[in-house]
Amino acid sequence: MIAIPQVTTSIYLIGPMGAGKSTLGRHLSQVLDIPFYDSDKVIVERTGADIPWIFDMEGEEGFRRREEEVIDELTQKHTIILATGGGAITRAVNRERLSQRGRVFYLWTPVHVQLARTRHDKNRPLLQTENPELVLEKLMQERHPLYESTAHHTISTAAGNLNQVTEKLLACLKDGSSS
Repeated sequence: MIAIPQVTTSIYLIGPMGAGKSTLGRHLSQVLDIPFYDSDKVIVERTGADIPWIFDMEGEEGFRRREEEVIDELTQKHTIILATGGGAITRAVNRERLSQRGRVFYLWTPVHVQLARTRHDKNRPLLQTENPELVLEKLMQERHPLYESTAHHTISTAAGNLNQVTEKLLACLKDGSSS
């Protein structure tokens, strides 16, 4: 196990649905003993409604407005871990705030792994379609360049081993390198 670095900046986790942002974020919070936030969960707590309901009532645009407000607020906190929703990077203002206010990690995972991890999740409105794999492929094509341009580091979560992913992230924090 790699030595735990002293963390003095916020850690932001971006990436597609099923990449493991929330799982890794909760784990890192325990390892580093710093607060963890999930922007989607904060939105649900504040509205008292689940994400599919928000999409139904306000559309994706309404959800993205709420998400932008939450990300602005959370990225002003000091030394936190934040897992964003997969589409948070579609707004330039979110990309800018994330990259300027902390260390951004793009958790990359291939579409077939995303599909396996999300296939039974009914809280993902964009995947409630006849062909979720096609949706995930399209989203990856559109969003991958945005994830890459926003992130300071890219880490594959395809293998799914939480401890290995954690060690890679901690190594990036320790040496400050991009990977």
